[in-house]
Amino acid sequence: MSDDLRVNTIAVDGPAASGKSTAGQLVARELGYLFFDTGVMYRAITLAALEAGVSVFDELGCTKLAEETQIDVQPPSIEDGRLNDILIDGVDKTWDIRTPEVDANVSEVSTYAGVRSALTAQQRKIGVRGRVIMVGRDIGTVVMPDAILKIYLDASAEERAGRRHHERIERGEESDFEQVLSIVQKRDQIDSSREVAPLCAAEDAVVINSDQMSIEEVFEAIMQLVREAGLA
Repeated sequence: MSDDLRVNTIAVDGPAASGKSTAGQLVARELGYLFFDTGVMYRAITLAALEAGVSVFDELGCTKLAEETQIDVQPPSIEDGRLNDILIDGVDKTWDIRTPEVDANVSEVSTYAGVRSALTAQQRKIGVRGRVIMVGRDIGTVVMPDAILKIYLDASAEERAGRRHHERIERGEESDFEQVLSIVQKRDQIDSSREVAPLCAAEDAVVINSDQMSIEEVFEAIMQLVREAGLA
């Protein structure tokens, strides 16, 4: 693809707990870009289904909701710890999508091909605005194949499980490393083997393995790529 067809959006993909959201937030803040974790859209549709009484196991029902529901992601309008405003049909649902009930059901909804197709179209509308750091699992390959810079942030399952484990301990929660590792490995298997938009690095993505790297080192590695791409 020629450079004049590239979109001024940075795609950051990678498996769960690879550090892509934390690094993406830091880079977005440094550049003054919108930070957009595409996972919020799947949470939004899950919430919409729960509120509408549509079973999360009803693929057709969830797909219809995804096709009819308008989701937007905007810079935060309130200083209450939010990273963005998440609007569902114009209504602020930023914190509603973070409930335990949504947590428990979003994985099911995100596997549906129709849901993914509908939300990919909405994600792309946001991405083509430009000046966006878009984070997910299929951004460089499916959502924004014309992003000006594509990064695949990777780390071993053990490293990522360790991060999750320590985060929980620091929050005062109980945590068992082996259980966390099992969950991470299961999520990897689901993400990489699904028929629609499986997790993988785009052919032209720069792969960063963050094992043994601090978040500051990951941030600097990405910023170096940003500078090389002429974005800073």
